[in-house]
Amino acid sequence: MIKSLRFVSVSICIAALLVSGAAFAQLTDPGNQAASRGTGAALSSVLANDNPGILAFFQDGQSRFQDVESVSNSPTGNNGLGPRFNSNSCVSCHAQPAVGGTGPAVNPQFKFTSTGVAPRDTTPFFITANGPTREARFPFFFNANGTANLNAPNGGVETLFTVTGRADAGACTLQQPSFNTAAAANNLIFRIPTPVFGAGLIENLDESTLLKNRLNNLNNNVGVAGSFNHNGNDGTITRFGWKAQNKSLHIFAGEAYNVEMGISNLLFPQDRPLPGEDSDAQGGVGLPANCLNLSGGGYPEDTNNPGSTGPAILDDVSAFADFMRTLAPPPTGGVVNNVTGQTASATSIANGKADFIAVGCAVCHNTSPGTTQKSNITGSLSNAAVNSFSDIEIHHMGTGLADNVSQGGAGGDQFRSAPLWGLGQRIFLLHDGRTTNLITAINDHGSNGSEANTALNNAAALNIGQQQDLLNFLRSL
Repeated sequence: MIKSLRFVSVSICIAALLVSGAAFAQLTDPGNQAASRGTGAALSSVLANDNPGILAFFQDGQSRFQDVESVSNSPTGNNGLGPRFNSNSCVSCHAQPAVGGTGPAVNPQFKFTSTGVAPRDTTPFFITANGPTREARFPFFFNANGTANLNAPNGGVETLFTVTGRADAGACTLQQPSFNTAAAANNLIFRIPTPVFGAGLIENLDESTLLKNRLNNLNNNVGVAGSFNHNGNDGTITRFGWKAQNKSLHIFAGEAYNVEMGISNLLFPQDRPLPGEDSDAQGGVGLPANCLNLSGGGYPEDTNNPGSTGPAILDDVSAFADFMRTLAPPPTGGVVNNVTGQTASATSIANGKADFIAVGCAVCHNTSPGTTQKSNITGSLSNAAVNSFSDIEIHHMGTGLADNVSQGGAGGDQFRSAPLWGLGQRIFLLHDGRTTNLITAINDHGSNGSEANTALNNAAALNIGQQQDLLNFLRSL
């Protein structure tokens, strides 16, 4: 039987899970830590400009990351928003608590239909003013009667908005996916943005380091197995995304530019149809001709300039990757309980870390998976500990978290151990943003088939004070 932390509203009351004779007590998630910790800064060696020009690369990428794109006249000259998109700026999804983070408290997607970004579209029911920024997927294609065809896996991103009706979109007319139909068929799942602080360190972990770390992880008594996702081209370990499906930050950026913003680029050089529009089995014929090459400049829309008449100009995707690669890890900090107003003591946080390790949570969320290899980009990426609280492996998380979407070698219930550094300042939790409460997120790790069940049972067996220490520790990250 899977034990869990029992909750009532924003707090939880523990009775049967405590040792015999213990009284009821209140446990609270300290909540999002709003105070500045310095998150969002460049690596220290980048700030020192140790590789001359690297600071300028960081600043250029950071600036482009915040640009608002359009079908034409975009800030960087790399036009091409749409024909379908989830957002019009990287920072609209990666803003909390600083540029490069995850979804902000106020969802910019909620205003796209009322501010002219997507004038003829309808705001999907799952996009709310104060909810998470999201992308949507249909795990399966549909039967003719509107039910999910469980023999026809889909899983691709069903982009939320279109350029239809925009003054710069010409005659392109597209319909939004049928999200209400998908919800009625229980065939709709969500993903929220992953933060990219410290991502350059994760990218610079040698494969042998990760493999040795996995062998150490397998020596556990909490039922954790774990494996790596791999690149289909060269067979190497992939490490970015909710299912660790992307090999590098360059690929991660190029895919996002194309899928989330509809901008073709050097890595993904065509406009992207919806999953059914390019499927023979679904009768797909691709995008309509009047929705292709809307910017008029040809493909790819995001490209570099070789500098024949001036200095060479970097493409946006490369600039995004440079920025993410040189972002510092999120610093730890103190914890103020948003419910009680009390400040967690250093002893509580230290004890919480010890309990986190003792109950088995750190078997997946390793304090560090290892030390980076030498980097020729900037000094802070060389021979550095990666204190990410992740093993970069994918794990079976059971029926409760399964989304029935496979990516690479990761199956429908497998997810990468999300790096926990920066957790203290995140608002929306888990892969789909289903909760803002850390207690709920922890409990949701437990379900049939989850590798986290034993560790969760161990955590539930802690007394109230220990459980609060554990929560305080997590919000200190």
